[in-house]
Amino acid sequence: MKKAVIIGVGMTPVGEHWKTSLRDLAVEALLNAMDDANLDKVDSLYVGNMISGPFVEQENLGALIADWAGLGHIPAVKIEAACASGGAAVQEGAKAVMSGLEDVVAVVGVEKMTDAWPSDATRYLAYASDAEWELFHGASFVALNALVMRYYMHTYGYTEEDLALFAVNAHINGAKNPYAMFKKPIKVETVLRSPYIADPLKLFDASPVCDGAAAVIITTPEKAKELGIPKEKWVEIAGMGRAIDTINLANRKDLLRLKAAEVAAERAYKMAGIEAKDVDLFEVHDAFTIMAALSLEAVGAAERGKGAELAKEGQIAIDGDYPIQTMGGLKSRGHPVGATGVYQTVEAALQLRGEAPNQVPDAEIALTQNIGGTGSNITVTILRRV
Repeated sequence: MKKAVIIGVGMTPVGEHWKTSLRDLAVEALLNAMDDANLDKVDSLYVGNMISGPFVEQENLGALIADWAGLGHIPAVKIEAACASGGAAVQEGAKAVMSGLEDVVAVVGVEKMTDAWPSDATRYLAYASDAEWELFHGASFVALNALVMRYYMHTYGYTEEDLALFAVNAHINGAKNPYAMFKKPIKVETVLRSPYIADPLKLFDASPVCDGAAAVIITTPEKAKELGIPKEKWVEIAGMGRAIDTINLANRKDLLRLKAAEVAAERAYKMAGIEAKDVDLFEVHDAFTIMAALSLEAVGAAERGKGAELAKEGQIAIDGDYPIQTMGGLKSRGHPVGATGVYQTVEAALQLRGEAPNQVPDAEIALTQNIGGTGSNITVTILRRV
């Protein structure tokens, strides 16, 4: 099996792009990544996207974006794994390179969500849940995560204020990210004063509905050398893991355990030959503050029930032992769902290249964790500085 390295990254700012279409967002990010790698062509394109059909009435995204970017008659396909579509697309692109079937692969994650009415957006996002056993009964993702948050606080004795610390940390970091949707630090009081959207989840416990696109270029070290890409721009995709769990919460054996993330992390660590203690920064999936706590526990950064304790101790800050959401995460940077896993990859790569606006000192290994559904489809990827 060959090795895979990221040699180019690109993004668009996350926000409400009323005057920009999905295809234009995707092509902008893709061309930015190709410019970063000094390339004018790639062998194939993988598009991470969750739900372009209902949101913008457009499918067949591989053909659309490759054509609009002027990439010619290359193979191009959309990868869908709910909110983990971006992370899954990165892994599929990496596997194509590692297999030797393709030399240079582009991966772009894109989502255009703000064109829909808020009520429709809530329903479309719930398509990633169990349609017959959850969506049919009116259970939105907000409601499902609220159930988990309530149970977590009851089981381990945490308060809403404790969980709010994850949002505060994300906004502190996002304030320094020029691509973030929200560039303003907040206080715990800001979170606690925000309105409830599903008790105990408040508005500032949740990531926003937004638009955005991010892209990476992946190749082998041999091809990168042949292309003349300087080694300081290489970031190795050292480990990958992916797993599923029950799609609905009712069938899950333990509501407070992201089993799919545990399995995915174990596989990624094994492939990379490292342990959780070797990771310098964690870009976890904080669509809701409760998911940040559970994710830290699932990837081995914290013991069970201790995820929120890391936030209380300040360990999740840039200068802590377990820095997370170093460029704002889903909460502050924004969560254009199908693009999120690619944004995480770009941000981790920038950290490892020493080019992040909020740099983790001497970062050598990063972990990205992308969640689909309420933990039903999860990717974990280990990136390493070359």
